[in-house]
Amino acid sequence: MTTAVAPASTLSATDRCDRCGAQAYLKVELASGFELLFCAHHAREHETKLREVAVNVVDETAKLSS
Repeated sequence: MTTAVAPASTLSATDRCDRCGAQAYLKVELASGFELLFCAHHAREHETKLREVAVNVVDETAKLSS
């Protein structure tokens, strides 16, 4: 039997920051099943707390420096 693993979801230009509406580069998945999206600015501002409550983090802020 072969089991496929779904790839980690990537963020697109339509994903928007929950704080300000800018393009999201960080997705935080919570234990409750909810997701939060943040632009790079707000991701840096709230990084410590987000990492404490996150079950999974998709961080695509590196896309900004390429």
